[in-house]
Amino acid sequence: MSEKSAIEKIKEASDHLRGTIRESLQDEVTGAIREDDQAVIKFHGMYQQDDRDRREERAAKKLERLYSFMIRLRLPGGFLTADQWIAVHDIAGNNSTGVIKITSRQTLQLHGIIKSKIKPTIQSFSEAKLDSIATCGDINRNVLCSSHPKESPVHEQVFAYADRISNLLMPKTKAYYEIWLDEEILVDKKEEEDPLYQNRYLPRKFKIAIAIPPNNDVDVFANDIGLIAVIEKDVLKGFNIAIGGGLSTTHGNAETYARLATVIGFADSEEKTLKAVYEIATIQRDYGNRSDRKLARLKYTLDKFGVDWFKTELEKRTGFALAPAKQYTFTSRKDHFGWSANAEGLWYYTAFVENGRILDDEKTALKSALLEIAKTGKTNFRFTCNQNVIISDIHADDKDLIDAILKKFRIDIDTEASSVVRKNSMACVAFPTCPLALAEAQRYLPSLIDKIELLLAKHSLSDEEIIIRMTGCPNGCARSYAAEIGFVGTAYGKYNMHLGGDRTGERLNTMYKENLTEEEILPELDELFGSFNTGRLPEETFGDYTNRKIFS
Repeated sequence: MSEKSAIEKIKEASDHLRGTIRESLQDEVTGAIREDDQAVIKFHGMYQQDDRDRREERAAKKLERLYSFMIRLRLPGGFLTADQWIAVHDIAGNNSTGVIKITSRQTLQLHGIIKSKIKPTIQSFSEAKLDSIATCGDINRNVLCSSHPKESPVHEQVFAYADRISNLLMPKTKAYYEIWLDEEILVDKKEEEDPLYQNRYLPRKFKIAIAIPPNNDVDVFANDIGLIAVIEKDVLKGFNIAIGGGLSTTHGNAETYARLATVIGFADSEEKTLKAVYEIATIQRDYGNRSDRKLARLKYTLDKFGVDWFKTELEKRTGFALAPAKQYTFTSRKDHFGWSANAEGLWYYTAFVENGRILDDEKTALKSALLEIAKTGKTNFRFTCNQNVIISDIHADDKDLIDAILKKFRIDIDTEASSVVRKNSMACVAFPTCPLALAEAQRYLPSLIDKIELLLAKHSLSDEEIIIRMTGCPNGCARSYAAEIGFVGTAYGKYNMHLGGDRTGERLNTMYKENLTEEEILPELDELFGSFNTGRLPEETFGDYTNRKIFS
């Protein structure tokens, strides 16, 4: 048996994720926490980070790095009430940088929380009936679901599965409640025995998404488990189950690769769906790679043992065989901007949030607008996997009130004026806080889009809904490998350019050119847009065109 990785040993020795977090918090000499605890706190929903913009300055002054923490909420399906939004707004203002970040996994995270503010932050979240349990670490992460109720008359029925799955795969340990919420320390540890995670948890992070065709807005195939709702005549019949998706890679390591999930069958009931999801996680627990974390995701387990083996093992554990997969069709992968109504007549407004950053600055007052809207008590809030916000569940009698606030803060104008390519773009956090970043992403992509918009206009392509995504490293947080144009950071100011992904998230893109600067990216795109405009087939998308012309 291969030697366990260092993280595996930390998990097993952590006393069910308690570690020495209490002692780390009490150490006032440093803004950091102990090294082993940096792995353990991920399971509590946070990462230790530092301001990389200020590393050199602080090193010159012989100061330690400017440490802080990012905390991420658990929001299955990306749903918040108005009161909860007000709480998040206030917590962000009191304890973090003030910016509220919508992630590509449909939840919210706050950055810049210093060590002494972690506990007050989590306690404030708890008062709002929110938590950060299991949003990071080697565990099931935030469960995604198609966000817009317009997608289907049975959207709420499908949406409820996100919460059920989240609860089903929650860890049993009471560490979070003891450390952060001062609940009584558990004496009888039998109460937290965990048949799913045991004392070792999963070999790596585990992601689940639920899609409602024909819109693949959640990028369902980029997840360890993807559930595709099968709806016939407005009746939910069950779910096709796909496994083995994951986009993270490592530069220079040919053993790592992006992979889209494989559909393995159909579950025709809630009981079978939940049982299958649970047992897929147990197979990964038992057979996933625990010696090399770069090869520890479910996709590598699936490819190592094979799809047929996996289906047989799953049948053994569930006691039933999945039925053959049902037909489904994806035609898009986008958000519905502006006003729209669902089947029940409730109204929804989807506002564009560039790279998911909710703030007030010289360009936007979105943070103030959402607070004023929340204070009406007339809405809920939903977050999309494309990092946008839906002001949701508005009764017809209240629509004018909400619309007036949108107009007051020019949110409607900002959303309508943004180009389709900008609305379809997405970037990860990257610098200055992500320790893995090799290049800029969210701070840089908007200015690159400015220049790309000019090129599209030059070639009469401004209405083309091309999907562009950028990540500051190869780990894939903004799903660059599943974009029509993907930029993956290799060094500061340099990116690999990938082309040929499809419009619906059912085909990965392919490396086109490596280590390009902006001065090299723009001429490449200029030439590609020109040839696309003149050489495309009827209705052919840019991704399909580049895949056909360059890689076929």
